[in-house]
Amino acid sequence: MSIFKVELKKVVDDSYEIETGFSLEKKIVQDIQDGLVGNIQKFAIITDSIVRDLYAQPICEQMVKAGYQAEIFSFPAGEKSKTRATKEMVEDAMLAHGYRRDCCIIAVGGGVVTDLAGFVAGTFGRGIPFINYATTLLAAADASVGGKTAVDTPLATNLIGLFNQPQKVYLDIATWKTLPQRQLASGMAETIKHACMASSDLFTFLEEHMDDIMHVEQGACEHIAKENCKIKYHVVEKDEKESGLREILNLGHTVGRAIETVSDYRLLHGEALAIGMIAQALLAESLGYMTKDMVERVRSLYQKAGLPVTIPAYIDREELVKKLYTDKKVKNGKLRFVVEKGIGNIVEFEPGVYATPIEESVARKIIAQL
Repeated sequence: MSIFKVELKKVVDDSYEIETGFSLEKKIVQDIQDGLVGNIQKFAIITDSIVRDLYAQPICEQMVKAGYQAEIFSFPAGEKSKTRATKEMVEDAMLAHGYRRDCCIIAVGGGVVTDLAGFVAGTFGRGIPFINYATTLLAAADASVGGKTAVDTPLATNLIGLFNQPQKVYLDIATWKTLPQRQLASGMAETIKHACMASSDLFTFLEEHMDDIMHVEQGACEHIAKENCKIKYHVVEKDEKESGLREILNLGHTVGRAIETVSDYRLLHGEALAIGMIAQALLAESLGYMTKDMVERVRSLYQKAGLPVTIPAYIDREELVKKLYTDKKVKNGKLRFVVEKGIGNIVEFEPGVYATPIEESVARKIIAQL
């Protein structure tokens, strides 16, 4: 018998830039010409049916004009498309068009697009580079930063995927002007969540400037884009693979994701998250970490953004309770919640532990209040 040890120790630098601005289509092409992804000449532009003509097509045309091979691969817009079947469809289409390991993916769209495209990039040819061009506030606040890529299944959301960092992220605030108000409001949900968990100053800014943001005023929007990136960076920097601290980014998601799924995606992610954030605030109050006034400030800010704060009547409460157990924070069959501490902080239950077991009876009581 013999043993051969394979030594594969290595140091990895996954650093990348996040560029925020208005109308960045020409900038992405210029960066690629300047060597952003080396000498790659073939680009697969992954997008959805809504964004395709608005932003993906102009980027594709500029890429072709600059001498690159670029083609668009799109799928129907919406969370229901974030599946293994869609991923397979995109991969097969890329293969059919001659794409191999010598290509790069450009994801143009919101969170569904960046999640799915980043997952494709991580497995296609055993890994190819990708760039995120975020066109929604939700993607700017959450999905385009941090390297979490995944698809949903009928049993759970975001549990099939991998951590995969992009070469660069572009946050084009000009694209927010074409968003319906409902989509813009949905994107605000993650921004408010970031303020609740990490910045009382940002929370106050949102209270004072919500109307400016909802009208896509440049200064206010650039400020929240920068603050979102900064808050998420400080978490991801310390815990890239979600072994502890990064769980705080799931604030409000235990109930929020369950509501989103049980609604059969009639609710947008941010709408479901808003309700989930009120649920965790009520839980925090019951545990002594927030006052009634603090809970009311959170509720009022979500309402000011035009987001729901109660569970719709059509949601089956029993199905919702069952769905809570598909949350990725569940351990040993126990529900676990991240809990807000005041405005702008999170409870650390013990060193490095940011989620606590909660009995189903307690969760039911909170849901009954919504």
